[in-house]
Formats: sequence, C-alpha cells, structure tokens
Amino acid sequence: MGICLDELRLLVIRPTLKHLKAWSPGMENLLLGTAAQESQLGFHLKQGRRHGLGIYQIQPHTHREIWDEYLIDHPALASKVRGLASQWDFLDHPHEELTTNLRYATAIAWLIYRAAGVNKVQENDVVAMARLWHQHFHHGPAATVRDFQCSYARLVSAADPTDSAPRYTAAAPPLHHREPTSAPVAGAHSHRARQPMA
Repeated sequence: MGICLDELRLLVIRPTLKHLKAWSPGMENLLLGTAAQESQLGFHLKQGRRHGLGIYQIQPHTHREIWDEYLIDHPALASKVRGLASQWDFLDHPHEELTTNLRYATAIAWLIYRAAGVNKVQENDVVAMARLWHQHFHHGPAATVRDFQCSYARLVSAADPTDSAPRYTAAAPPLHHREPTSAPVAGAHSHRARQPMA
C-alpha cells in the first residue's frame, strides 16, 4: 500500500486542483484512480526499467511536451504550475520533481488530461475514468481499462471518502487485555521565456 487515500486526496490532489482553479469531485477521483493504477497510490515511484516517474508514472517526454506544446500557450497557468516546483532544482533536474514533489506531479497529471481536452468527468463514472486514462494517460499495451477499474475498486472506492477516521492504527492489544473502546473521533514566472528541459 502506498500513501493513505484520504491524505493524498485532502492534502495533495484537492488543494492542487483548487490552486489551479480546476477542482471538481470527478477530476479529483480521476487523478486518484490514475495514481491507484499507475503506482498503487505511491507504492512505486520508479518501476524497474519503465520510464515513468512518481505516483502517476509520468514519462519525461510527456512532461516535456506539457511545457513545450501546451503551457507555452498558457503563460498564466504556466506560472501557477511553475510556482509549485522547486525554485532552483527544477531548472537543473526538472523531471525529478515528478518523484519528489507530489503537488507538482499532480498538476502535470491534470495537465495531461486537460491538454487532451478532458475538462470534466462524472464523480462516480469509473468506466469513463478508465477510458480517459487508457486513451490519454496510459503508455504501452500491458494494462487495460479493466485494470484501471480493478485498481480503483481496490484502492479508491473500497474506502469511504467522507470517512475521516484514521485508516491506520497501532496493533490491537491481545483479546484478554482489550478494554472497551468508544467510536473513533473524526478528527514562477511565465514559460514563454522558458529554459529548455533537460
């Protein structure tokens, strides 16, 4: 298992999409499903000889295309995305941001869908999400639409996104020592004048 679903949703994906003025329940779920399928919600950041990086397994050439072919025509958006990246490291090692910077990687993952014309998706339409992922995000023949649906069912919809109770706790004490418990308490700049990517 990778990153806690609720923490990825509430601390990374949602604030990133809101920063980009692109938040919707459907887009949030599409990105969660993408991370579930691509890396098991961050269990892998680099898989063997595959070229994908980070929780979304974004390939460096795709990353470069987003900047050179899409954001070049959207300078205000480019500035917002650049603001999520490291000030200096990004200039020397831009692709490393995909593995070390969750919010930046999330912005690029969203941009892959946006550049393909995906602006909205129904919140619970997992079949549509799977097709969008397979058409616009997936690289290679190995995985299928069905694989996305299975990953989503296992890692995303298996948990109630409105349940804020912790998903991990200390090991329970032995049965004969266990005491009665109560219910858990819920507690940049424009890239028109960009530096070329490495």
